[in-house]
Amino acid sequence: MSVKGNITPPPSEFRDLKGIEYFQFEEDFVEANIRCIPMIVRFKMDAVGVKLKLSEWSKFKVGERIDLALLPCNDEKEQEQYNNYLRSLIKKYTGEEGTALEINRHPEWANTDVVPGTLSDRLIKFDCILTDDKWRSLTDLQRFALLKLMKEGHENKNFPKAIKEFGLNK
Repeated sequence: MSVKGNITPPPSEFRDLKGIEYFQFEEDFVEANIRCIPMIVRFKMDAVGVKLKLSEWSKFKVGERIDLALLPCNDEKEQEQYNNYLRSLIKKYTGEEGTALEINRHPEWANTDVVPGTLSDRLIKFDCILTDDKWRSLTDLQRFALLKLMKEGHENKNFPKAIKEFGLNK
């Protein structure tokens, strides 16, 4: 199998990893023959306010990438430890400090009361209606993924795959 004429990387090390939520559509997260950063790590990066470039991610050892997926990041102490570990990896492999992101203390995915209007509008283009009850039934990571994938960009092709995988196209 190939991606734009190149050889597709082998299956992700995250595909069967116990202890994390990993989506089937993420197997298609390939850019320049490099597996992209999985949603679970992107979720945690947003929580700690660190941007990780694909070029940085690709330098990490498999065990380090797995650590980033598995490490807890639920409270202030865990987030500080996660931030320190991620920044230490970036520094180790690039000599740079890493890029800071503003932390959104009230992300849209965390509001389970109502489906964000921007997501509802995007879903309509796929003949899909997401009810508030269904929105609430999704995991935090599923809600996060939908909001990330709906944005225009290189991964936008995975938005319809996520809709299907999450059972929203019924």
